[in-house]
Amino acid sequence: MKKLLYVLAAALCLVACEKNTENGSGSTVKGDYVDLGLKSGTKWKTQNEQSTYDYYDLFDYETAISEFGNNLPTEKQWKELISYCHWEWTGNGYKITGSNGKSISLPATSYRDCDGNVSSNEGSDGCYWSSKQDDSDWAWNLFFDSDEVYMDSSRRCVGLSVRLVSK
Repeated sequence: MKKLLYVLAAALCLVACEKNTENGSGSTVKGDYVDLGLKSGTKWKTQNEQSTYDYYDLFDYETAISEFGNNLPTEKQWKELISYCHWEWTGNGYKITGSNGKSISLPATSYRDCDGNVSSNEGSDGCYWSSKQDDSDWAWNLFFDSDEVYMDSSRRCVGLSVRLVSK
């Protein structure tokens, strides 16, 4: 009986570790990916990435690129999500539902300016990095509030949220 309990505990640990792993760069990768039925086949992570060194889980562009690289959504992937999914404001972010009825949530986590000051707009504005640079000092990101969702460009020193994708 003791051996059976040990095996069960080890199996549960393996499952938990698989869904909640440290990526070796100071960030914790959590959650699963959801297929929203997009034509591109892109799957979206169910949760934002977390940081062990930033209380607000915000990443400047260089850190986001170095830690998550090809798993950051492209500008095209964000635009596909905007165009082909239903966006419903929940009071502190959006519930995004794909054509297959599956959904993810994007919380309005706000942002941190280049001086390190966190905006007081948490719960009303959301900003998420894309992998595409605009120029040497700027990069593209998704911006939203309760009224609109669009692509914008922010200085790369700004701290924004990160949501990953997979094919």
